[in-house]
Amino acid sequence: MSAAPAAAPPVAPSAARAWLLAARPATLPAAAVPVLVGTAAAMSEGAAFRSPIFAATLLAALLIQVGTNFANDYSDFHRGADHSGRLGPLRVTQSGLLSSAAVRRGIIAAFGAALLLGCYLAWVGGWPIIAIGLLSILAGLAYTGGPWPFGYHGLGDVFVFVFFGIVAVSGTAYLQAGVWSPFALAAAVPVGLLVTNILVVNNLRDLPTDRGAGKRTLAVRLGDRATRAQYVLFSALAYLASAALGFSAPGRRWLLLPWLTLPLAVGLVRRVRGGLAGRDLNPMLGRTGQLLLLFGVLLAAGLLLVGRTHPASSAGA
Repeated sequence: MSAAPAAAPPVAPSAARAWLLAARPATLPAAAVPVLVGTAAAMSEGAAFRSPIFAATLLAALLIQVGTNFANDYSDFHRGADHSGRLGPLRVTQSGLLSSAAVRRGIIAAFGAALLLGCYLAWVGGWPIIAIGLLSILAGLAYTGGPWPFGYHGLGDVFVFVFFGIVAVSGTAYLQAGVWSPFALAAAVPVGLLVTNILVVNNLRDLPTDRGAGKRTLAVRLGDRATRAQYVLFSALAYLASAALGFSAPGRRWLLLPWLTLPLAVGLVRRVRGGLAGRDLNPMLGRTGQLLLLFGVLLAAGLLLVGRTHPASSAGA
């Protein structure tokens, strides 16, 4: 009886695939949706669509997100938070798919390209955009890097809500319209809540390993049960914020369009509340990002319809 053939060794991903893994495509809606909503909010108040500004803002936001992901991959490995027992998707530095030096060069390239685009956006928007851009890059680096990484001290959720919600949406609207808008600020709230839920799932999954590595995320501080409740609360508040916008004036009913995604949100809430843990939460990351994308696209569509059908209803909000 002949011996069974030996199993073929696993094939390492190509360099392009490794860089794609490091960029974490499932997180990119967190960068794209605020730009879509901020642009639509400005147009709903009468601003003309400025395509070069939109393209530069979107690309800069994506580059900052990718640079932040590279920086997290690099810093988490060097701080010992990423190891062979990791529950999340493959990390390229820890797994050896990319060297630390290569990932460090990737960080510089991503943030450097964002800075170049930021020069154009700063020319358009002035010193507020300079401040937003520099703070966003510094926050991306300091999330898991530097002498006091705030992601290790329970402040990651605040960072995500502020920078990927409030700052990104209202800053995009400012670039398009040339003025700061309370209406755009209000539209940023549900976006920020759903973006933060991506991080909530990530930290819920990593709660045991983060605790062991001394990474004091908000999930570690709150515990498993309260972190699941946080996901439920932020989901509910996002839809309530959308409803508040929709019912704040007769001409804003289109802002209820995101409620079409409620069945998807309810399904995700049930699964997170149902006790999924460890690697079983990995699909929830992508699906929470998909919910954010669908919600954001419908909110942006609603904003555009409000501006087209009732241009006076959003002015002066």
